[in-house]
Amino acid sequence: MDTKIRTIHKVDLERMVLDESAEPTYLPLSLLQEITDSFSDDQQIGSGGSAIVYKGTVGKGMVAVKKLSITIDMHENNFHKEVECLMKAKHKNIVRFLGYCSDTQGMVGDYDGKFVMADVRNWVLCFEYIPNGSLDKYITGTQMWNPFPPQMRLVDLNGEIVIVLSREPVRAYFIFMRTVFFI
Repeated sequence: MDTKIRTIHKVDLERMVLDESAEPTYLPLSLLQEITDSFSDDQQIGSGGSAIVYKGTVGKGMVAVKKLSITIDMHENNFHKEVECLMKAKHKNIVRFLGYCSDTQGMVGDYDGKFVMADVRNWVLCFEYIPNGSLDKYITGTQMWNPFPPQMRLVDLNGEIVIVLSREPVRAYFIFMRTVFFI
């Protein structure tokens, strides 16, 4: 992972959204807070067991900001490995990874009547925003009406037709659709 950190501003992120050749980079927490209205509930577009996803406004564009829930068993190395994998993953059917934030701040709080200092970690990932939603919504039928039974779907992934046949729930939360057609 590139350890060189440079300050990036909102206009830089806006350029990255428009320039598909731009490489993912470190994004300051203050920038991610600014574009999501301090991770406002109004900006929330999804959630799961380990993260909440917010819509961020960057100029005339949008981004998806995934704020990971920090748990005791989650180690910083796991986050770094995830960032490394996301930086390498480049394909027309994969949502573009724009950047990451790994921020630790010391906070003072009351614990059993004593003031204690604790490190508060924020691990955040930023992706391009795809307005058509995630693949799981189309497979489960919650996004769009389909005349076929729920286990049969035809999905167009940028010109590549995929037939989805499944009686079990399909986990496809992180596959976002540019275009989807049901026949």
